[in-house]
Amino acid sequence: MNRHRRIAHLDMDAFFASVELLHYPELRGQAVVVGGRGTPPPIPQADSHRAYARLKNYVGRGVVTTSTYEARALGVFSGMGLMKSAQLAPEAILLPANFDAYRHYSRLFKAAVASIAPRIEDRGIDEIYLDLTDIAEESEPLARRIKQAVFDATGLRCSIGITPNKLLAKIASDLEKPDGLTILSEADIPTRIWPLAARKVNGIGPKAAARLEKLGIHSIGDLAAAPPALLVEQFGPTTGRWLHRVAHGIDERPVVTESEPKSISRESTFDRDLHAKADRAELSEIFTELCQYLANDLRRKGYASRTIGIKLRYADFRAVTRDITLPHAITDAADIRKAAGECLKRVELTQRLRLLGVRASGLLPLNEVAEPAAPIQGELPF
Repeated sequence: MNRHRRIAHLDMDAFFASVELLHYPELRGQAVVVGGRGTPPPIPQADSHRAYARLKNYVGRGVVTTSTYEARALGVFSGMGLMKSAQLAPEAILLPANFDAYRHYSRLFKAAVASIAPRIEDRGIDEIYLDLTDIAEESEPLARRIKQAVFDATGLRCSIGITPNKLLAKIASDLEKPDGLTILSEADIPTRIWPLAARKVNGIGPKAAARLEKLGIHSIGDLAAAPPALLVEQFGPTTGRWLHRVAHGIDERPVVTESEPKSISRESTFDRDLHAKADRAELSEIFTELCQYLANDLRRKGYASRTIGIKLRYADFRAVTRDITLPHAITDAADIRKAAGECLKRVELTQRLRLLGVRASGLLPLNEVAEPAAPIQGELPF
């Protein structure tokens, strides 16, 4: 570990839900869920109040985009099916997603941070990494100044973790949410990191955590104490060595600030393994949303894509990728979905899936794209 580096991870607190509460402040303190295609917007009433949809009345295969901390306390988290969520929190308020507003506040908070700490790695609409190494200010006052700048620009709260590397910063930013500030050094790993569940490491998903538990490895500390040979035997050389390193807080990845990405991707790991036929409607909705998110990312960053790809991970952890290069660069969500659907036709869809992703590469600046591509025809597998 590089002792001299000072890396921060900044994560907006319940970002989409918090943006909604700016528009509907009367909902503060309540269980609020955002998501579901076709969710009706609030209806203004004659007495100046609004009538809100309730989760218990939702019918469909939509998923939760985000939820307030009050809804999370009831067991409702992003990625869950709305029908399942309704069993846990039937009286929760249900709001439609407003991605134009989310993108607006995303730009605001990132600009506020950049005015103080310009070395930023953009990790999505609601989170960034910061390299604070060359800033002379002490970590705590610097972090509080960044948090205040974010609040002044947006009215929203964020949580920050400052550590020697990205791996630990990501974990640290989640330790004291919401409105958290956590500063950790290498010496804090045994007391603050090792007691945490192994799944708290970014990259260890539910399936990997279950496999670790079968080996008697429940915490990050258990993982750190596991013989490297055992991890290599169980997970293969690459993943096994990675698990050993991350358990000891080792991560040499730099904060990547270059403005020219090679690719942009979106992916979703499911709460349960889904089958292309039995869960066709749910997969289709997730697939469409991923393509919409990817199209939004492309437009926000000013790119069009010549090559669209997909990534699948089956229930047995085997992963496959496919891509297609188009005659013209595209940005439209429908075109992305059709191109990704062509890729899906070239993979096996008889096994259950635990992850689905869509990727755009062969990126071109929008000002270099003369005309949009013609629609790609074809029926999709789901």
